[in-house]
Amino acid sequence: MLDLAQKFIKLDAYRKRLFIRAFFLLGFIRLRLLVTSFKVLVAGLKPHGGEVLPPLQEPSAQKTARDVGWAVSAAANFTPWKSTCLVQVLAAQRMLKKRRVAGVFFIGATNAETENGVPNFQAHAWLMCGGEFITGESGHRDYTVISSFSWPERRNQDLNEAPSTGQRPVVYV
Repeated sequence: MLDLAQKFIKLDAYRKRLFIRAFFLLGFIRLRLLVTSFKVLVAGLKPHGGEVLPPLQEPSAQKTARDVGWAVSAAANFTPWKSTCLVQVLAAQRMLKKRRVAGVFFIGATNAETENGVPNFQAHAWLMCGGEFITGESGHRDYTVISSFSWPERRNQDLNEAPSTGQRPVVYV
């Protein structure tokens, strides 16, 4: 346990903040999944019937996505609750959307049989940004994509930031 604390202390401030945010967001998402429907949790995301290509990212956005993936995966290993693949995907999605990084998450299913020949429906979720797996890569090939959800990066004009021309934005109140 002391070794883990020393590793955490050695992290830079950025990674410490990401880890802590991921840890608490994993708990929040887990609780939300227990008390509300999945449909409510994905409200505001663009649903797709099956597979869709993740949008290409700028290098800085891709680095942010990898950092978020690290934080969610690392924090999930220390939660006292079960942080399933779906919990991790939804937490990473929220963190990426907040940081204006677009992506896609997938839900796949398989109908494997047990030794007794009894059908055993299983599901898995994974998230991709710019062609890279952010969470849930392990075992994703065993599942058929049944649904996917995307969210766009927010544009400068949507955030009332200055356009790239250097002009001040018009803010409507």
